[in-house]
Amino acid sequence: MAAEGNSLVLFSFLDYLRIEKGLAALTVSAYTSDVCQFSEFLEKRKRLLLTAKHTDVRDFLQQLFSHQVDGRSVGRKLSALRHLYRYLLLDRKINHDPTLNIESPKQWKVLPKALARDEMEATLAAPLALHNSSPRNAKYSAALALRDHAMLEVFYAGALRVSEIVNAKLEDLKLDSGYMLVRGKGDKERVVPLGKSAQLALTEYLAQSRPALAAGKRSAGGSNGPISRTTSPLLFIAVGGRKLTRQRIWQMVRDASSASGRPASPHMLRHSCATHMVENGADLRTVQTILGHSDISTTQIYTHLALDRLRTVYQNHHPRAKAK
Repeated sequence: MAAEGNSLVLFSFLDYLRIEKGLAALTVSAYTSDVCQFSEFLEKRKRLLLTAKHTDVRDFLQQLFSHQVDGRSVGRKLSALRHLYRYLLLDRKINHDPTLNIESPKQWKVLPKALARDEMEATLAAPLALHNSSPRNAKYSAALALRDHAMLEVFYAGALRVSEIVNAKLEDLKLDSGYMLVRGKGDKERVVPLGKSAQLALTEYLAQSRPALAAGKRSAGGSNGPISRTTSPLLFIAVGGRKLTRQRIWQMVRDASSASGRPASPHMLRHSCATHMVENGADLRTVQTILGHSDISTTQIYTHLALDRLRTVYQNHHPRAKAK
């Protein structure tokens, strides 16, 4: 039904372009391609061209950017949609233009890739699920699963960078108070809150996993080195108390996120935290503090998400936001 409804709108719009506007065949063909692409995007959302919202247009353009479509092509597609919705307004088929107040794509900063919330949930659960369903034949399998789960929770809770996870120290963790100190770029320190999920995962890791890893075999001059209990100051450790490498953490994140169907990087987890916070109404100053950005302009890549949230809240709550 959605496809049929969109087709009728498209046919009438193309007649308008050819007959009333007198546009050249190549131009009409280009507009056809652009509007059809948007129509297919809407059909996946079970939406019609006549019921498209501002957020649909913005998400469509953002998807184009994420697929490496250049700004000029995105600008042309936005122009085609503007022509479409002006026509529908003139023809009184709609009473609101969803392309209003969407700035030129040249002014856009492309949002870093982030996992959707369900993808993030699958990623967080993956280390424990993989261990339980197909336990590795290794002495430290359970301990490694708890450690990886705790690291993922901290990545997502505090938007940490890989280097910040690698160098996090036990003394930086203030678990009873629900936060940790993070040393970021330029040795700048910031306080990062930890939600309940991260606190529980860390508690389990510290009680059950870290002692087992710390007491593991440690090579100290050969593969047959002694077994010793380490006193590593680091929060997250490898077997024998060794320092984790960046490469190992990247591999762990990629393996865990593959469970969601979309392999991710540690940086994607950082941007997922920021994206989901802004989508839930967090202000940019708070997000800036958690991310450790020295300048708010760096955090402003999330401005479009914040504006969309602001418009939605305004439309839902302001007594004069909707036409009577």
